[in-house]
Amino acid sequence: MQELEQYFDLIIKDGADKIIISKPVKKSGEFRKIVVEHKAGKYQIAKYTEKQVFHENISEEDIASRCAVITGGFFRQVNGVSGQAEHIILVSKDGKASYKVKRRANDPVKLSAEGAACDIPLKEQDTDSHNRKKNYILQEGMKIEPLTDMGVFTPEGKVVNSMYDKYKQINRFIEILDDEISKSGITGLNVIDFGCGKSYLTFVVYFYLTQIKKIDVNMIGLDLKEDVIKKCNAAASKYGYDRLKFELGDINGFKAPFDVDMVITLHACDTATDFALYNAIMWNAKMIFSVPCCQHELNKQIKPQNLEILSRYGIIKERFSALATDAIRCNLLECRGYKTQILEFIDFDHTPKNLMIRAVKRGATPSSVIKRARGEIETMIDEFGFEPTLYKLLGYDKEKN
Repeated sequence: MQELEQYFDLIIKDGADKIIISKPVKKSGEFRKIVVEHKAGKYQIAKYTEKQVFHENISEEDIASRCAVITGGFFRQVNGVSGQAEHIILVSKDGKASYKVKRRANDPVKLSAEGAACDIPLKEQDTDSHNRKKNYILQEGMKIEPLTDMGVFTPEGKVVNSMYDKYKQINRFIEILDDEISKSGITGLNVIDFGCGKSYLTFVVYFYLTQIKKIDVNMIGLDLKEDVIKKCNAAASKYGYDRLKFELGDINGFKAPFDVDMVITLHACDTATDFALYNAIMWNAKMIFSVPCCQHELNKQIKPQNLEILSRYGIIKERFSALATDAIRCNLLECRGYKTQILEFIDFDHTPKNLMIRAVKRGATPSSVIKRARGEIETMIDEFGFEPTLYKLLGYDKEKN
């Protein structure tokens, strides 16, 4: 444990602002990964389970010791990134730890616990050569300040090895947008991002639209946390993103200051996604990109008439309810004139929520499509006793009655 603490101390003293502790020793372990970030003179530890994240704040004096305690015996890999290097701790099956550091400007070296160079060279971390060759939209070498601040890019525009998965995930999201943007021929876009949070992805989307696609963009990020909005506006000013603004507000009842063309909603919890989709429909938005989160509503309502098997087992009930929620949402979007797809999308924090709804406005929906979509929804409602929020917001419950 003392050796592990010394390794963490070396990483921290090199100025690493973010440390990722991963690869659990046991699949049944309580936490899947741990992320340590330096914030305002202290360190915040975020411990991720399959469905939740737990936080604790630790002083600078105690962080190395705390990291050693939560790593030893529980995880096999640690990655820390500073401005000068990438640091790696590997823990063998017998619990023995080794420390490696890759300096950006020099050849890799391996350090002892005291920080002295050893004779054993650091092997390059395993990378997927096929993925490295892929022609990503956000390419290495581009100056993308938000990605640098996220720790995905080095200041020189190179992908940090330990952040390569996140780099691929961000590109995947941009590719999903690009599939529609590239064939639309649009030159101007008004965009609302509901529940933007820290807005890392909001900044990247703005960069993609303005710098890569050369589209005239007005974009608003909306969130309920005042401190987050303040920081995001400061970052937008820093990046020179003068047509990207952040506002404090609720998804329910938000009044857009322009005609909305695109709505993005990531991780709007439970029925907040329904309010976001409802607003998008009412605004007649051309494109909707939604990654739902925490679909509790139907899970609480489900009372099958004939298919009790789907509610008998807790995890089956939960997953079926989540899938049913998104299936109903997609059918409702179809009823309101959208061509709708469900796409697989691995979340940036590797949560089980890995589906995205992509809806694109088309011409008038044939009555036969509306009849089929409505019929499927109402069959499901009758079977399971569901009362979906989006269904009620759109007034279909009154039409049924």
